[in-house]
Amino acid sequence: MEIVRKHIRFTGMVQGVGFRYKSSYVARSLGITGWVRNNADDSVEMEAQGTEEQIYRLLKMLNKDSYIRIDKIETDKLPVENAERSFRIIGY
Repeated sequence: MEIVRKHIRFTGMVQGVGFRYKSSYVARSLGITGWVRNNADDSVEMEAQGTEEQIYRLLKMLNKDSYIRIDKIETDKLPVENAERSFRIIGY
């Protein structure tokens, strides 16, 4: 299976609801690497690297959370970072 990397921006009720912690937990459990952070405009930004199926499952699980409300998801493909080995929370 091909590994891909995606830049993902989430808007909605995504700050103050455990979004980054849930993202990190789910990503690690699925074997996804990358990072997640809050933005000053109340959005959350993520880079996720794994198979298309892994990333799809991550997004599906985030949408199922009762505290998180995702109104919009914007995605762009990025070059794969072969040296990356973990998923982390960055920023404030």
